[in-house]
Amino acid sequence: MTTKLIRKIVIIDEEKCDGCGVCVPSCVEGALQIIDGKARLISETYCDGLGACLGKCPQDAITVEEREAKEFDEAAVEQFIRSKETVDDELSCGCPSTTVARFERQTVTGYPASEAAPDIPEPALSHWPVQMTLVPPSAPFLKGTDLLLTADCVPFAYPGFHQQLLNGHALVIACPKLDDFEAHRQKLTAILSQAEPKGLTVVHMEVPCCFGLVNMAQKAITASGRDIPFQEITVSVRGELIPG
Repeated sequence: MTTKLIRKIVIIDEEKCDGCGVCVPSCVEGALQIIDGKARLISETYCDGLGACLGKCPQDAITVEEREAKEFDEAAVEQFIRSKETVDDELSCGCPSTTVARFERQTVTGYPASEAAPDIPEPALSHWPVQMTLVPPSAPFLKGTDLLLTADCVPFAYPGFHQQLLNGHALVIACPKLDDFEAHRQKLTAILSQAEPKGLTVVHMEVPCCFGLVNMAQKAITASGRDIPFQEITVSVRGELIPG
């Protein structure tokens, strides 16, 4: 039987938590998961109580309290992590749905690598730069446009990105896990305030940490004080649109 003792352990305020998933990869023990739209501690034995996840929560919904809890079990953590691994090499995100996978694709051949394939459509990108850090809020291409905020991985995963998603939009890209979340939120707020876009569409991957992009956009809309139509699109790791 697992021993209970008075020790430090994380607690999640469900009223504050918006399920963005930013905290999940910060817990190397895998004790946190997004369940029913909220971050939850799936087992007391997986939490070491050190609070590495605290500073990763944009909502300050995670704290550490001292109470009676099951003892931290390092061996159980190792077994749990191994059980989630389907291949030897796992992405740093740590999300179960981001485990390295290889998909069978039909390869188009018959033309030199230096030449465009005759059936490849024209690119729909209308401006440069596109990285959030580099795009100035006063850029002319942002003014009064339909703005598309896209996670870095989306254009690589979804083959119809240019024609079905990017066409007719101004583009900014960001990674909610690897980039500076707060800096991007402030930049996006400035873009929405100054450019007054007709609408904002966020396209992200299905992995939990990527939902932070939605959280960022919603915060920026609120901070801008503008009534901006918002749309969310999710792409699977196999490159398919997931119905919302």
